[in-house]
Amino acid sequence: MENNQLAQRVRAFRKLKGYTQQELAKELDVSVAVLGSLERGTRKTDPKLLGHIAKTLGISYEELISVDRE
Repeated sequence: MENNQLAQRVRAFRKLKGYTQQELAKELDVSVAVLGSLERGTRKTDPKLLGHIAKTLGISYEELISVDRE
């Protein structure tokens, strides 16, 4: 998955679940700058952080990283 696709999915799920960047960053114990750069696609992240994001948002890891095919 490309960074931009992942970035869009993280941002979309965060908004869908009603979190601000500040709130989610606090829950994840990362800075807002880290979360913001992840959502812009300028930062790669490790699977462990992605798993933590998915768990915090109440979705599966696979759902977070899946690529929509049309």
